[in-house]
Amino acid sequence: MNDPATVRAEAVRHFNRFYTQHIGALHEHLQKSPFSLTEVRVMQELSRSEHQTAAALARNLGIDSGYLSRLLSSFERRNLISRRTSEIDARQSLVSLTETGLAAYRPLDAAALDEVGAVLARLAPHSQDQLIGAMKLIERLLDERPRHSIVTLRAPRAGEYGWLVSRQAQLFAYGHGWDHTFEALLAQQAARFAQGHNTLREICWVAEQDGLIVGSALVAAASDTQASVRMLYVEPDVRRLGIGTQLINECLRFAKRAGYRTLSLESESSLNDARRLVMQAGFTLLSTAPERRFGRDLVIEQWEHGL
Repeated sequence: MNDPATVRAEAVRHFNRFYTQHIGALHEHLQKSPFSLTEVRVMQELSRSEHQTAAALARNLGIDSGYLSRLLSSFERRNLISRRTSEIDARQSLVSLTETGLAAYRPLDAAALDEVGAVLARLAPHSQDQLIGAMKLIERLLDERPRHSIVTLRAPRAGEYGWLVSRQAQLFAYGHGWDHTFEALLAQQAARFAQGHNTLREICWVAEQDGLIVGSALVAAASDTQASVRMLYVEPDVRRLGIGTQLINECLRFAKRAGYRTLSLESESSLNDARRLVMQAGFTLLSTAPERRFGRDLVIEQWEHGL
């Protein structure tokens, strides 16, 4: 039997073959134009920005710089692009599409949009969202550059309470070995909130970035004077970007507006990211106690913040 790493690699290769064939079918119209798929990709990139350097084009598109240089020279001979010296760095030339280049690219872009639209039209709206979400997730996980796009906090939508329970249970099972009883606890917390809560005293947010959920937090009443933070998490690949801080700060602001005197949070001593987050937010460690939870021997920490 193949090891898990090999099985995963084969799954990626299988998807690559499928997607390459699919993209080839989508771009059949290019056979009727004077431009190759790579040339269209370069024109598309140039259409998004008024001026770019060749180095930036090569980096953004993953194209060999020598090959790109020859392609740009061909474009220049056909009056599709213009170049001018950068005012910031005289060694660099800024490349942009000419009016002739834009005129050549626009019908290709319109045809490509029509073809993609036809593919999406075969799917139900929910399936379209599912497909686009999967594409965005692939892009986010494989992009080595930190993502600093806007993070929006909003209320959970239909189906997302269950998703939050499932996702957090998976992360703590894979990362920390916690068993199904943790999932049961999350399900109880989510169900209690979803079945009915005082909107002035309790709230739940999901953190959304580029259409994908990247975190969550729930403020629940523990007593008339104390609230507690529950279901706090941030996706592993977007940690250290301030999303956890954004969530915890919003919890503090809401709890204060709601009239609570303190906001509490329960964590575990090995969760270093959570510990760092609550310390930076000004929480005080009240107590630690060894407990058997979620199939593991844990050290449970109780944190509190005065409001």
